[in-house]
Amino acid sequence: MNIPKSSNPRIVIIGGGFAGISLAKKLKNKAVQVVLVDKHNYHNFQPLMYQVATGGLEPDSIAYPIRKVVQEYENFYFRLANVKEIDTDNNEVISDIGNLKFDYLVIATGSKTNFFGNKEMERNCMAMKTIPQSLNIRSLILENFEQALLTNDIEERHGLMNFVLVGGGPTGVELAGALAEMKKAVLPKDYPDLDVRKMEINLIQSGDRILNTMSEKSSKAAEDFLTNLGVNIWKNVRVTGYDGKIITTNSDIVFDSATVIWTAGVQGALPSGLKAESFIEKVERIKVDGCNRVEGYKNIFAVGDIAVMSSKEYPNGHPMMAQPAMQQGKQLAENLIRLVQKKELIPFEYKDKGSMATIGRNKAVVDLPNFHFHGVFAWFVWMFVHLFSLIGFKNKAVVFLNWVYNYIRFDREARLIIRPYKKKEVVSFTSDEV
Repeated sequence: MNIPKSSNPRIVIIGGGFAGISLAKKLKNKAVQVVLVDKHNYHNFQPLMYQVATGGLEPDSIAYPIRKVVQEYENFYFRLANVKEIDTDNNEVISDIGNLKFDYLVIATGSKTNFFGNKEMERNCMAMKTIPQSLNIRSLILENFEQALLTNDIEERHGLMNFVLVGGGPTGVELAGALAEMKKAVLPKDYPDLDVRKMEINLIQSGDRILNTMSEKSSKAAEDFLTNLGVNIWKNVRVTGYDGKIITTNSDIVFDSATVIWTAGVQGALPSGLKAESFIEKVERIKVDGCNRVEGYKNIFAVGDIAVMSSKEYPNGHPMMAQPAMQQGKQLAENLIRLVQKKELIPFEYKDKGSMATIGRNKAVVDLPNFHFHGVFAWFVWMFVHLFSLIGFKNKAVVFLNWVYNYIRFDREARLIIRPYKKKEVVSFTSDEV
C-alpha cells in the first residue's frame, strides 16, 4: 500500500462510514499513524439515499470525498482498496492493492442487505444500501413508466406500475412516502397520457406494525400518514419468493410487480479472517466487549453496525443506526490514545438521542427519550437533524436549497435516467426487457 514507516503506532481503520469517519476525526493530529481504507473514495450519508432513488436529490448531495475530510490531518493516509482478509496471526490487512501491517486494527465495515438466505429474492429484488443501487432504483422506476406508456397489455402495465417494498422499517416507510408523493404531484405531469392513478405502492411488513423499533404512537401515526397518501400496508405478511414477476407470501396474497425493493433487514459486512467465536454467524456481526475490543483479540476493535456490544439494555447489541456508530467511533478514538499511553480504557455508554422517520411533506414522526410527537413540527426537526448531520457546507446548502425548491414547487427534478438499468432476470410480462 506504500505507507511510510513511522515511529508512532499504526492504527488501520477499515471503512469510511459513520463510525470510521467519527473515529478518524477524533484521531486528528494525535501521536499515531492512521490509515483509513475503504472501497469507495467517499462517505455516503445513507439516511437520505431514498431521496436519490426517488429523484429528490442528486447523489453528490449526500456523498463527500474522504480525502477532503482528512486532507489536513498529519500522519494520516487514505487508500482506495477492497479488503479481502485480515491476517490476525501476523497483524496484517490483506487487500486487492497489497498488504499492510498494523499495531491496532478497527473494523468499521458497516452493514449490507440481508436476504435471510433467500437466493431468489437476492437475485430479483432491488436493494438500497449504496449510491449505485439508489441510482439503479431511480432508473428502473422511470424506465417502468416509459415502458408502461408503450404497452397495450393491461396486466403488463399493472405490473410495471405496481411497486412493492418489503420491510416496514424507516427505509421502507420513507421510500413508500416518497413514491406516494411522486404519484400525487410529479408523475401525472410527466405522464399525462398515462393513468397514474392506477399506480400502486404496497408496503409489506412481516410483523404486526411498521416502524417496530419506534414507539407505538409513532408507528400508528406513520401508518395513518401512509394510508392517507394511498399506500397499501400489509402487516403480518412474509414474502417467500419473487421470480421477477410474481411475489408469493406465506398467505394467499400474491402481487404482480416488476419492481420489488427489499428493505427488510441488514447484516454485518464481515471481513474474513476472524476466529469463528469472535462473531455471530447468523447476522455476521462481530462480538465486542464494553470497550469495542473484539472478543479473542487484544489489538483488534470493531465499531458501528458490524459490532455487537451486548448489555442489559441492548442484549442483541445497539441499534444499527448512525448515532450508536458515531458515538462508538468517538469513544474508541479516546480509548486508542489511552491504550497507546498505557492507560485504562473507558467503557462505552450509549446516549440515546432518539429516532425519527419522515413520511413526506409536513409528515414525520420523532421519538425522543421522554417525548413522542409527529406532524409538521416533527418534520422540521427531522430536516434540521439531517441537515446538521451532513458532512460539508456545500452538501448542507445544496440539500437545503433542493428541499426548499421541492417544497415550493412540489417537484422532484432529479428524474434522470443517467445510466439505464437492465435487470438480469426477465421482469417484463411480454418481452425480454423492461
